[in-house]
Amino acid sequence: MQRTDVDPFADEALPELAPVRPGEDLDWPRIAEYLRDNLPGNVFDATGAFEVLQFPNGSANLTYLVRFGESELVLRRPPFGDLAPGAHDMKREYRVLSRLWRIFDAAPRAYVFCDDHTVGGADFFVMERRRGEVVRGVIPPNMRHHRDIGPRIGMALVDRIAEFHTLDPDAVDLGGLGRPDGFVERQLRGWKQRWDLVADVRYDADMSAVHTRLEDRRPDPQRISLVHNDLKLDNCLFDPSDPDRVTAFFDWDMTTLGDPLIDIGTLLNYWPDPADTDDTRRFSYDGMQHVGLPSRAALAERYAKKSGLDLTTIGWYEAFALWKSGTVVQQLHHRWKVGDSTDPRMETVADGLPRLIHNAMELLDSRAEAP
Repeated sequence: MQRTDVDPFADEALPELAPVRPGEDLDWPRIAEYLRDNLPGNVFDATGAFEVLQFPNGSANLTYLVRFGESELVLRRPPFGDLAPGAHDMKREYRVLSRLWRIFDAAPRAYVFCDDHTVGGADFFVMERRRGEVVRGVIPPNMRHHRDIGPRIGMALVDRIAEFHTLDPDAVDLGGLGRPDGFVERQLRGWKQRWDLVADVRYDADMSAVHTRLEDRRPDPQRISLVHNDLKLDNCLFDPSDPDRVTAFFDWDMTTLGDPLIDIGTLLNYWPDPADTDDTRRFSYDGMQHVGLPSRAALAERYAKKSGLDLTTIGWYEAFALWKSGTVVQQLHHRWKVGDSTDPRMETVADGLPRLIHNAMELLDSRAEAP
């Protein structure tokens, strides 16, 4: 049953910064030296005292706040341990963010990429730090005075995504970022390969069955655009004084060219619908279904109006996103199980897999029954 006794303003938001988790420190003196030598001096002052904190709320890539005195940067690198092929691509993320900021102000500017693994242990890059609020679990305290805060942040996010999907990648030399022909087909094949690498035998037959049904009903794309591949409410930043505008998107390492409805399916996969029950809820933070956010149907309608695209097949994209999320959480749990992650959240992160599988099947059943 849906909970009705939750006060969305009762708890404090999760801290956005914390000391570096045990086991996730890097060679900070070497990194500081490298950055002082390679940061563009005309845009960044790296002469101050060096300090590092961690952004603790992400699930995979490691993200750190690096300070030189009063100047701040964000450093991104892959998680430790074995990585799925093509995942956690810091070079791709740097390529996107070193260019996209010129035409899309929700893209933070990247400054330096390092592929010398003697420095950071893996590829990494640094980008500007954006300030603002992430909506995660509760409405942040300094945004609670706004009227209609739930509908406003929901529609602002959809509007920004629609804007992103109109960008011309050739304008910033990103036209060769991906191969749009066959994009969705490759997504299905690639994520099935990733599942097979970490499969839980308890759910393997059902995950494979969802994959087969997705392949059989794959829709044709209506448009080719830049695709972020991980757009969700807690992957964006709001100006607390203006909740009608998203000021930044994060986690660009899977950005490519392809079917933009993949992004909308991803958004809806994570979206906490006010009508959700314990059986139908998606992958959202506890409490988010009670902050007055618009429904998934309202988001889809808004995006259709803004983009001019037909969303009658959106159930397929939602089912794909649910199935993909099942693979992602199993990857995260597997990394914890083999000792590559010290994040305690990853011990139980895959507990919701049966619900994801069930909801994906329900969506595909509804699509099959649609006239």
